[in-house]
Amino acid sequence: MNSIFSTVGVCGTGAMGQGIAQMAAQAGSQVLLFDASALRAVQAQQAIGQQWQKMHDKGRITASQWENYQARLHTCESLKDLAPCQLVIEAIVENAQVKQALFAQLSEVISGEAILASNTSSLSITALAAGLPRPEQFAGLHFFNPVPLMKVVEVVPGLATAPAVCDKLKAYVLTMCHQAVLAQDTPGFIVNHAGRGYGTEALRIVGEGVADFATIDRILRDQVGFKLGPFELMDLTALDVSHPVMESIYHQYFEEPRYRPSVITAQRLAGGWLGRKSGQGFYTYTDGKAQTPAEATAPTHTNLPPVWVSARAARRAELLQLLKNLGASIETGAAPSNQALCWVAPLGFDVTTCAIVERLDPARTLGIDMLMPDEATQRRVLATNPATRSDMRDAAHALMASDGKAVSVIQDSGGFVTQRVVAHIVNIASDMCQQGICSPADLDTAVTLGLGYPLGPLALGDRLGADNLLEVLFNLQTVYGDPRYRPSPWLRRRGALGLSLRHLSI
Repeated sequence: MNSIFSTVGVCGTGAMGQGIAQMAAQAGSQVLLFDASALRAVQAQQAIGQQWQKMHDKGRITASQWENYQARLHTCESLKDLAPCQLVIEAIVENAQVKQALFAQLSEVISGEAILASNTSSLSITALAAGLPRPEQFAGLHFFNPVPLMKVVEVVPGLATAPAVCDKLKAYVLTMCHQAVLAQDTPGFIVNHAGRGYGTEALRIVGEGVADFATIDRILRDQVGFKLGPFELMDLTALDVSHPVMESIYHQYFEEPRYRPSVITAQRLAGGWLGRKSGQGFYTYTDGKAQTPAEATAPTHTNLPPVWVSARAARRAELLQLLKNLGASIETGAAPSNQALCWVAPLGFDVTTCAIVERLDPARTLGIDMLMPDEATQRRVLATNPATRSDMRDAAHALMASDGKAVSVIQDSGGFVTQRVVAHIVNIASDMCQQGICSPADLDTAVTLGLGYPLGPLALGDRLGADNLLEVLFNLQTVYGDPRYRPSPWLRRRGALGLSLRHLSI
């Protein structure tokens, strides 16, 4: 028997309710399933039993465990049957009025010491608790789907929630073999808030004509290590889920520019292009498989021009060594010859600006993204400017692909793709720390477990250097004049002092 909550009620028996009930039973609690439809509760009990059957068949649980889990799972026909519960978790429709009505009924049934928890992903915990007789016994307990596999749970106190309630919920989550993170009652909590940077900036980039969906997905997978590109991810989650979340967080933060949604997703949602489940999204799906366009073959170029590298290039020594390893003829003068292919490697600035400021011939100038070390990536990203000659573009592409590494050539853009998306992710995460929404450690834990990022946003910022990301953001502000690139004070101060972004003091 679970020593924290011996009896737990779960209201709502959809996918989330089933997953929560399964984990609660596996944690040693007696679990009472309630649904407005008694039939659905019975069907949920059977579905959970089938999951345990599969686990047993695969050797993941013993016969004794299987029997114990089954014995702990019960259905009930009335809310009154939940009276013995020390904890009741709500996992019904995401509608504030419906949820509040349920909680009002539950408050009349359960004891004064019992805890009520909502699995809401977007509604205010404080607002849901308002009007309840014991708001201090109410909190958010936000699981992610599928619950057995997604190992993070957000524990969210409202303004009136007693600290001891969150302590008990965090301890209970650990008995489920999940990781609990503490989030303040703010729009999106931790995971849905921190996730705003990935898709919204990628949408802005594609909207500028910098690159297509597939190219942006390839760049962010191969340069940073994301499991799915932003457009693959939105197709998986479906736009009828992801676009309303974008709009909700944007409006709840009173039109904060960092969270601005895109007309691209609004249009596709209106047209029913939702993603995998509709067969058409950013990609077309045949038998559930995305039909992705083939990558352009690297051009062959037998007579490569000499190359010259700007003195202002990021990671200039590494870029020179790379060019040497690729067999390029490197010019070392203060200015390029009239035949040279000119390389710039800006942080935040666009290739056009670099060519003009450094008085380079734009027709022979290309940019390369050197935010990340070349050896740490599986793809190189080059950028032309509007005046770049096709022969110079092809020569640059051929040279950078000559060792077999994948190369993407994109249109001129401040910050390339990776710089813009990563800086946006880290900046939003830094702002969350500045607001005290969560601890830096909980933020990185929640994002790696909840979103599957290769590193937490703050750890990623530390790896790339807060000073480099600040340079990207400041220069993006210059290029675009957009407040969405305004650096967070958390990022700005730590970058200026050379501190880790995970450093706690302000």
